[in-house]
Amino acid sequence: MRIEKNVSERKGKQYSDWKKNRRRQRRVSPVQILYETCKQVFANCGPGVVPSAENIERLKAVLDSMVEADVGLSPNLPYFKSTTYDTPPTITYLHLHECDKFSIGIFCLPPSAVIPLHDHPGMTVFSKLLFGEMHIKSYDWADNLLAELTPNANSLDNGVEADSTGLRLAKVKVNSAFRAPCKTSILYPSDGGNMHCFTARTACAVLDVLGPPYCDPEGRHCQYYYDFPLANISVPEEQRGCDYAWLKEREKPEDLTVVGALYKGPKIVK
Repeated sequence: MRIEKNVSERKGKQYSDWKKNRRRQRRVSPVQILYETCKQVFANCGPGVVPSAENIERLKAVLDSMVEADVGLSPNLPYFKSTTYDTPPTITYLHLHECDKFSIGIFCLPPSAVIPLHDHPGMTVFSKLLFGEMHIKSYDWADNLLAELTPNANSLDNGVEADSTGLRLAKVKVNSAFRAPCKTSILYPSDGGNMHCFTARTACAVLDVLGPPYCDPEGRHCQYYYDFPLANISVPEEQRGCDYAWLKEREKPEDLTVVGALYKGPKIVK
C-alpha cells in the first residue's frame, strides 16, 4: 500500500510540474523567444563571422512569424504620423536590446520617410517588415569587375569620372517594394545587399537584428553614401542584366532625423 501511495504522489507531482511548464511556455512572448534565439545564434560569432546556415534559418523562422502586435505596435501610434510637411518625416527608433554580440531594435517610419543608403560593416543583418509597404534598394561591392569594364563605362552620365577620389563600383542586389506580411530579408558582410536604403511608401515598422551591432571604437561605423547609377556599362556575359552604380561616401544627411523612444512592448527577461 505504501508503494502504491508513493507512486501516486510521484505521478501527481510530475503532472503538476508539467502543468507549470506548460503555463510558462504559454507565457513566453515572441520577443523573449527572439532574444533567446539571438543569444544562441550569435554566441560564437563576431565581426565578419556569419552564423551557420542552420542558425540563419532558425532566426529567420522566428522573425518571419512576428507581427506588430508582438512588440506592442499598431499603425495608429504617433510614431507613424508625419507632423510637418516642409521637412522630411522624423523616424523613431525603439531600442529593445544591445550587447557586444547583437542588437535588437525597431525603426518606425511615417509615410515618405527615408533611411538613406548606408552600410553594415562586418555585420549579418535581419530586417523584418512588421507592417506597411516599403521600397528597398541595396547594393553589394563589385570591385572585381572594375578591370573588365569597357572605356565607355569610365564616366557617369552626370560627368563624375570613375577614377575620381572616393568612387567605388557596386552592383544592385535589390530594387523592389515589399508589403507586409513578407519574409525577413538578410544581408551579410559581403553579400546580400550590405548597403541599403529604405523608403516608406506607407507608415511602416521594421524590426532589425544586427550581429554584431555598430561600434565606432571597433571600426563598425555607419557610413552613408551617394549613388550614381550607370545607364550604360559593358560587363561579362554572366553579369548582364544586373544594374550598377558608383557609390561615394558622404556625411550623415543633415535632414535625417532619428529620435529614440521608450519601447513599451513585452519585456525581455535577461
